[in-house]
Amino acid sequence: MITTSTQLELFLETRQQTESICKPLSTEDYVVQPVEFVSPPKWHLGHTTWFFEEFILKNHKSNYELFDLQFAYVFNSYYESVGEKVVRTNRGNLSRPTVEKIYAYREYVTRELADFLKNNSIDEDLQKVIEIGIHHEKQHQELLLTDIKYILGNNPLLPVYDNNFKEELIEENPLKWLHTEEGVYEIGATPDADFHYDNEFGKHKVYANEFFIANKLVTNQEYIDFMEADGYENVLLWHAEAWDWITDEKINSPAYWYKFEGEWHQYTLGGFQRVNPKATLTHISYYEAYAFAQWKNLRLPTEFEWEIAQEKFNWGKRWEWTESAYLPYPNYKKDEGALGEYNGKFMVNQKVLRGGSIATAKKHTTPTYRNFFHPHLRWQFNGIRLAK
Repeated sequence: MITTSTQLELFLETRQQTESICKPLSTEDYVVQPVEFVSPPKWHLGHTTWFFEEFILKNHKSNYELFDLQFAYVFNSYYESVGEKVVRTNRGNLSRPTVEKIYAYREYVTRELADFLKNNSIDEDLQKVIEIGIHHEKQHQELLLTDIKYILGNNPLLPVYDNNFKEELIEENPLKWLHTEEGVYEIGATPDADFHYDNEFGKHKVYANEFFIANKLVTNQEYIDFMEADGYENVLLWHAEAWDWITDEKINSPAYWYKFEGEWHQYTLGGFQRVNPKATLTHISYYEAYAFAQWKNLRLPTEFEWEIAQEKFNWGKRWEWTESAYLPYPNYKKDEGALGEYNGKFMVNQKVLRGGSIATAKKHTTPTYRNFFHPHLRWQFNGIRLAK
């Protein structure tokens, strides 16, 4: 467990970084919600602030006054046990509270929590809640970047977010297949100085057959080869549900890709650019990752294989789809109270991703970190690492 002074430093650093992410935005950008799974930037700013107010200040700081009695309703996300909330699809209807008021809310709560940390003795249980709050905001920093990209990338003008934001990743090293012997391996996290979410606990043994995993991620050119080989038209490569998805949604390329003057281009946070064939592929759904692996006569690694082998390759620039369903580990136990809703209730109909991405906050992800999304979603910086 980190010290209170270190926790205060991390808290203030995290709060500042969230606001830095939003600096390139115009006021109008803060309100847009193009689809259900994307939240307006100003909602992220308010929600991460509400988390600290609801779970720490309201119950633990003496004489604390809520900033606004309506904000719990506006900025609750999915915590059913906490109270009523705005329906997720209606977050884009919140022209009020204004962006200015939400920033005032952030300043108020940041100041109050900093004062609380400086002037109170914080027991270990409450320190853990504060730590969750900090990493919760770090998660939303990544969501902010990917939601902003979706908002701007679906604007017909394809506006630039930040000319200096570099999405491109090139792995110059030649492809090698990294070997792992069959055997029994330990998976998961144990309580220690590093932060972990509850879904990583329940350290346990798994048996793995001998396997090989690629030392690098799939490139744009490899995926273009799949597209030019009519991969999106070959029903035999796809799950039935995936085939319905690409047919109904008319999917025929990665997200943000456009054919322009006979060449593939893509929208990036740095602007509209020609697709670099050597760069690492991103914005791919699990459905597409699976179909591509089938086309290559290979497969995706399980999350256990990924964790066993992760020391042998570089990771952290793309979330990597695995073949594993998001399920509880043996002896997994949800946290008590509302925080028990954080991870456990989502352990159905989702796939695990491992690693991290260029949008992942610093001091956040670890080798045991378990991200999870529905298999059709691809607005995150997701990529493909193959196994056999």
